[in-house]
Amino acid sequence: MTVNRKNVTLTLDELKSNNGSLKNLQVSIGSLRGEEWDEEPGPTPMPSHTDLRNWDRMLLSRYKPLYLPFCDLCCLCTYGKCDLSGGKKGACGIGMEAQQSRIVLLAACIGAATHISHARHLVTHLIEQFGRRKPLDIGGDSIDTEAPIIRLVCGIKPGTLGDLEIVLDYCERQVTELLAAAHTGQEGDAIDFESKVFHAGTMDHVGLEVADIAQISAFSFPKADPDASLVKLGLGTVDSTKPVILVVGHNVPPAIGIIDYTREQNLSGAIEITGICCTAIDLTRYDPNAKIIGPISWQLRYIRSGVPDVIVVDEQCVRADLLDEAQKINAPLIATSSMNCSGLPDRTDDEPEEIIADLVSGKTPGVLILDPEKVGEVAVRTAMAVMNTRKKFRAIPTPEELIELAKQCGGCQECSRVCPAGLPLAIVMQQAGQGDPSALASLYDTCIGCGKCEDACLKEIPVHSAILSAADSQIQGERFNVRAGRGAIQDIEIREVGGPIVLGEIPGVVAFVGCANFPNGAAEVAEMAREFARRRYIVVTSGCSAMAIGMHRNEDGQTPYEEFHGRFDAGGIVNVGSCVSNAHIAGATIKIASIFAKRKLRGNYEEIADYVYNRVGAVGIAWGAMSQKAAAIAAGFWRLGIPVIVGPHGSKYRRMLLGRRDKPDDWFVYDSRTGEKVQVGPVPEHLFIAAETPEEAMTLAAKLCMRPNDTSRGRSMKLTNYIDLYKRLYDRMPDDINLFVRSQADVPVTMKEQILPILKEKGYTEQSIPDPTILKSQIRTAKE
Repeated sequence: MTVNRKNVTLTLDELKSNNGSLKNLQVSIGSLRGEEWDEEPGPTPMPSHTDLRNWDRMLLSRYKPLYLPFCDLCCLCTYGKCDLSGGKKGACGIGMEAQQSRIVLLAACIGAATHISHARHLVTHLIEQFGRRKPLDIGGDSIDTEAPIIRLVCGIKPGTLGDLEIVLDYCERQVTELLAAAHTGQEGDAIDFESKVFHAGTMDHVGLEVADIAQISAFSFPKADPDASLVKLGLGTVDSTKPVILVVGHNVPPAIGIIDYTREQNLSGAIEITGICCTAIDLTRYDPNAKIIGPISWQLRYIRSGVPDVIVVDEQCVRADLLDEAQKINAPLIATSSMNCSGLPDRTDDEPEEIIADLVSGKTPGVLILDPEKVGEVAVRTAMAVMNTRKKFRAIPTPEELIELAKQCGGCQECSRVCPAGLPLAIVMQQAGQGDPSALASLYDTCIGCGKCEDACLKEIPVHSAILSAADSQIQGERFNVRAGRGAIQDIEIREVGGPIVLGEIPGVVAFVGCANFPNGAAEVAEMAREFARRRYIVVTSGCSAMAIGMHRNEDGQTPYEEFHGRFDAGGIVNVGSCVSNAHIAGATIKIASIFAKRKLRGNYEEIADYVYNRVGAVGIAWGAMSQKAAAIAAGFWRLGIPVIVGPHGSKYRRMLLGRRDKPDDWFVYDSRTGEKVQVGPVPEHLFIAAETPEEAMTLAAKLCMRPNDTSRGRSMKLTNYIDLYKRLYDRMPDDINLFVRSQADVPVTMKEQILPILKEKGYTEQSIPDPTILKSQIRTAKE
């Protein structure tokens, strides 16, 4: 008998009866949820959305939602439109607060469903390719605590690809239930909606982990390697004299199919394979010779450059108009995902020769192919065939054409009104019309590439293309490096930094994650990352933010990945990988509780989250967050008690989760040694907050890394960073220092003359440093 976690298989060599005989009989029986694991199950394996409701409500009693509605109306059902302003209720009885929380839940569910669907597609494909018994390996001997999120949430220890199907079954059930709660006439309480948002975030993190450990194991991506290869980043790194393929999206198998086909045909190096968004990151984890062009916002600028000969799109963060953009440069487009069919004919079952002939001749502008291996052959052969006929045709005006286009600008300001970054487009366009395009070129670094300006222009000027024309020399000079996504954090790295992080002697872990809707360009993200690395924080990053950090050079010509080491240690900048690799950031905080503190992991969510919340000084900065996926990722961190800071556009998520430092009763914990309630101050003060400037974000991050468990030495280091950053921004001492000083030992030695008079003025009294918990159950455990 063969047993794995998905099936029980009975194998009989021979079975005889009066009616006949059977040989080599195999019988597969259902599904088995079991594994070899010494640790006893915790209280909440595979929790429903109510099993962790009490934990959620404890957090939400401290961090109450601040709602920022777009409008006062609810338009979700045919009773509406319903005016919810001024305390009024809708026809169904729902109020404004509950309605806003319901919208947040819908966004989180969309994001979680997207990542879980991605994981399902990936796992299904990999099982077809490698078999259900393919072992999971994300770090060899360097990792014993693999899949910490799955262990924590689901209470199982996955060992094979087949085990991940059980996990996905659970996630899919939970997201379906959460979506059902958003239906008219279901949930009506704002805080219970928010609890469900947290649960959607947890499901999202599980889905992220499933996806990344599956692809790391199957495709042999870097396995917890702090010295993963430096890979090329930027449009200027592409050799446009070769056939060029562009891949866009997040689901990497079709891109890997392209790499594999070039290897099989001895074409490696003869074709440039380039990528945008997370597929690009995962592509370079598979082949360091591939090129990353940039984050999501680089799609229009790269396609209009005319460099790509074939465009291959999969799923997530793909512009809806890429087929139109591809036709502008005569480049065939291949869609590869059922999530994004682009209105194209399904040619999956057709012969490659027929598909290639139709694409090369222009008979069809694009096709849908759902077989990654066939995508590889069709994309490569088509790129080689069309390169000479399309001759890198561009959709960017020449310098002469630019001036003539700019002369048409009437200065109506419609373009500036719709620009998310508020750029002075009309002013600089008129300057270009007078023969000076330099101001127009200066907008290139700040432009997020949305193209809204072109839709708004009454003269139909291709405004974005005009910016690209003016900045052409700068674009061609984009040559940077980014470290390939390393995947998980090694167990030994956790052991070495667990104590310093928990005691506060490493001032914090700052994670730069999220999309590329940056208010003032990618450089701000790079500068923030460098600032925290110089201050000996551990900096981790992923996705578009990881690319943004690489798109910057210091005075010595080094990118941050060359300037700082890649270990999970003080002063490092650690690129874990693509969006799904965010699981390793959350996983690292969980592993600190499990590996360093020896807390039970299996199905023990509340205790681990309580540990992370009170002891692990971590904060996320999603400076360009724009998507529902980013909302779901953030929600997963909130439930672990990890604060998230967003840029100014993040306020469009419709609500923040803010603490009230003026309410001392909100900031008590239990001392698990004595059971006494201890006032610890607002640490961390907020769970979700928007910042207007990088300086404000850095100041907030330094403050939000403080935790009740900090030793005096650790708190002193954290205060030093907070005060220094605050003074740089506001040119004065912060007015809340007294809230974070528990004894004079907390006061930085070099600042005592400044701080002690402030403490005296504020009426400061000394407080003890507890062994903190907000769970009464942990008090009982300590006494026992």
